[in-house]
Amino acid sequence: MFSKTDFWIGLAVGAVAGIFGYKFFKERDEQMELATPEIPLEELQRQKEELEDLIAAQQAKAEK
Repeated sequence: MFSKTDFWIGLAVGAVAGIFGYKFFKERDEQMELATPEIPLEELQRQKEELEDLIAAQQAKAEK
């Protein structure tokens, strides 16, 4: 059904595709790290509390 050459060709194509996929993944990962700024934990906590206050206000408004 399959010859040995088909196996080796498939293996080579798979290896090349894997190498290019890995390279693309690493480049994409580096771009995401550069795009994500470091936000201090205190700032995130402040934003969280502000959002919780806004949610509570809207829920109270909806209950009236």
